Amino acid sequence: MLKTAVLFVLALLAFAGNSVINRLALLQQSIDAGSFVAIRIISGAAAMFLIWWLVQRWQQPRITASLRRGSWWGASMLLLYAVAFSLAYRELETGFGALILFASVQMSMLLVSCYKGAKLSAKEWLGSALALLGLSYLVWPTLTVPSSLLACLMMILAGSAWGLYSLHGRASTAPLTDTTFNFIRAVPLALVIWLLFLPSLMFTEAGIWLAILSGVVTSGVGYAIWYLVLPRVKVTSAAIGQLSVPLLAALGGVLFAGELLTSQVLVAALLILGGMALVSFKTKK
Repeated sequence: MLKTAVLFVLALLAFAGNSVINRLALLQQSIDAGSFVAIRIISGAAAMFLIWWLVQRWQQPRITASLRRGSWWGASMLLLYAVAFSLAYRELETGFGALILFASVQMSMLLVSCYKGAKLSAKEWLGSALALLGLSYLVWPTLTVPSSLLACLMMILAGSAWGLYSLHGRASTAPLTDTTFNFIRAVPLALVIWLLFLPSLMFTEAGIWLAILSGVVTSGVGYAIWYLVLPRVKVTSAAIGQLSVPLLAALGGVLFAGELLTSQVLVAALLILGGMALVSFKTKK
């Protein structure tokens, strides 16, 4: 239990770190979103394959290096999340964006559960409504600004993709292997996306290093840890745990990106966290 708890916290810190690193790179205009995503995916794939190969040398039985591990669905959701995430953070502050992201993660997981036949209690409906109220309060002041509205929609898309990627990971029996080959499958897709950004390419040495840090540490290693933890915890535990990430990201934005922790973000955080807590915690019968 202690090992699972430690790994769980490390995964959450990686998620928060991604928000801070992405925001720093784009805030400083040290790299364009397309290049950031491409370098993040490629460096993540390279680092994960090296780690996977080293582990394979000491592990029995060994898993064949094949794209039969991982999946195109996992790779597609991973890339969709990464692209929408970076595009959204060109407009949104760290804590603001993280709140939208993880509220969307929870709602996507909830909708998938309903689609599969789960029935919600009155308490869960109340929690969902409260979380949606918090999300609406958070984005309402920006709805008259087209660029900010688009950024909010992109972050909702990123959160939905991450929710589906997380649910997909619960079935993983080889977390390190599946994460590695999800990244490898995503490389050609990321290069195609990168080509779309050719007219606006812009990157500096600092931007490249931030993208590599995101790809190797907070993405590659962080996602492998997440896939390792997911089968060990309940869906509700995974859901409620991720709700701490926006606050961690907001704190990171204050500490490292010079952002302000506004009353709007705090009120929205209370509404969203309170609502999703009602959804996630079930009363024992």
